[in-house]
Amino acid sequence: MNSLDAVVRGGLCTGCGACAYLQPDEIVMADIPHSGRRPVARAGANAPLPDGDGIKVCPGASLEHTYDARDPVFRRELMAGWGPVRTIFEGYSSDPAIRFAGSSGGAATALALYALESQGFQGVLHTGARADAPWLNETVVSRNRQDLETRTGSRYAPASPCDGLGEIERGSGPWMFIAKPCDVAGAQRARKVRPALDRNLAITVGFFCAGTPSTNGTLAMLKAMGVVDPAQLVSLRYRGNGWPGLATAIARNADGSEKRGEMTYAQSWGGILTKHVQWRCRLCADHTGEFADIAVGDPWYRDIQPGESGSSLVVVRTERGARFVEDAIAKGYLTAAPVDPALLPASQPNLLKTRGSMWGRLAGIKLIGGATPRYIRLPTFRFWLSKLSLKEKFVSVVGTIRRCIGKGLHPLQQRSRSS
Repeated sequence: MNSLDAVVRGGLCTGCGACAYLQPDEIVMADIPHSGRRPVARAGANAPLPDGDGIKVCPGASLEHTYDARDPVFRRELMAGWGPVRTIFEGYSSDPAIRFAGSSGGAATALALYALESQGFQGVLHTGARADAPWLNETVVSRNRQDLETRTGSRYAPASPCDGLGEIERGSGPWMFIAKPCDVAGAQRARKVRPALDRNLAITVGFFCAGTPSTNGTLAMLKAMGVVDPAQLVSLRYRGNGWPGLATAIARNADGSEKRGEMTYAQSWGGILTKHVQWRCRLCADHTGEFADIAVGDPWYRDIQPGESGSSLVVVRTERGARFVEDAIAKGYLTAAPVDPALLPASQPNLLKTRGSMWGRLAGIKLIGGATPRYIRLPTFRFWLSKLSLKEKFVSVVGTIRRCIGKGLHPLQQRSRSS
């Protein structure tokens, strides 16, 4: 994958927006409803994507760990499957309102609030609902408690938060970046080619991610909740206001009255959205924010009781992340305590099998000459051998070949379309 065009044509774009940030005069991000956010050449719809620094930092093309695996601060038993892990906390926002509104205890929002109020950060760059189209996302900057409170909860829709990294680069002080694992990986690479970004990007927070559904996924969910015309939508929450919370859509009828639709997390994510996850996410080896300073996610190692208040696993991956979390606890923004590191794999019991399946999927695509991401120091083969049954091994290879052809990603199909 040596060009942005090849990445997009091969179905490997994550939609992070890093290329648009680095080449703003040439590239803009656009929403493709059936697939996700994609870079488009400003020169015109049919113009090829110009290469530059964008391809150098593209997390869709490759991911590589560079941390010192011999450092004793890392949990060696977790390294192969979960990346660098120093300490794991379980906790939640000390503010009851934020804890309730957040997807899983509001830990990420608590850390952001601590950054703004206690550490003097200039801003927090993350994703929020578009005010004029709540079923879509946009990159936003939060600068105070009110900003953060209005943007709590997960957004299971395409987002390109790296396209806003220029806000951080142009800043004159520290910033926080909260995003999906692939977005954080793109930002970490971008900081290596932009010194001002590197100087101002003080803390990165990644959240556990099972993939990004396309906009068509959200539209299907809305239709199931009785909202046929998204233009009627007033607000949309995918999670939060309880744990894990309901997907909640509020729409305005033609007569001015409002109607409300709700779905459980199992119905919305498990029944609809997961069926629309973009292709690149099916080939992802990092679902837990391995390149972030801090990663947060649901502690699914136990059954959640009805009405239970939210809680998060907080995975500390770097030294600055450790200092940040410990001080946020000391200052009363985050209520958390260290837990057994074994709770990480227990909370995400299928991820090692998913990581193993990744080797088979990539092998299948390579067999037909298709495009695959390159992973360096993110092991997959060992988990393919140890975590998958013989049938699952077979399906991971052959099933992927079938899906690849079904999506028109076989090289012969692509050459036929371009001729």
